[in-house]
Amino acid sequence: MPTYKLNINGETQKVEAPEDMPLLWVLRDRLGLVGAKYGCGIGLCGACTVHMNGVPVRSCMVRVADVGGAQIKSIEGLADGTKLHPLQKAWIEKDVAQCGYCQTGQIMSAAALLAQNPDPTDDDIDAAMAGNYCRCGTYIRIREAIHAAAVEMQASRHLEGDAVVAHWEPEANS
Repeated sequence: MPTYKLNINGETQKVEAPEDMPLLWVLRDRLGLVGAKYGCGIGLCGACTVHMNGVPVRSCMVRVADVGGAQIKSIEGLADGTKLHPLQKAWIEKDVAQCGYCQTGQIMSAAALLAQNPDPTDDDIDAAMAGNYCRCGTYIRIREAIHAAAVEMQASRHLEGDAVVAHWEPEANS
């Protein structure tokens, strides 16, 4: 069985797997990254969405042999340590998830959208999310969460770009 060296969430992982094994099963069964879900197995539902070089892909349709040196990011790699990604925070604040099964794929597609388009319209969101199905029908809350995350991300970029950063220091007691 071939061994593959994969870049998953910024770390090099060596895995032994048949060349035709879908990336989804490598992530879940070989690496224990179970965020991406099996939904349909034919690339239609979006539950298995991960990023491959920043582009959302259906991991059930990508053979491990075709990954090569690509940078793979799963939902487990989206947060910055213990700090949730703005989309993850917005998902919680907007109470998006009902059953939650599709949510990791939804968030990964939304993250790719916001990386390319920091201020999406409703039409932009609908187009980017068209390949992700939610059996519970929370599409309006998904759109609201994406808009909320976009606002937070823009504010964060604005603050990081300012030359002067507010700094608080306690007054000295004399």
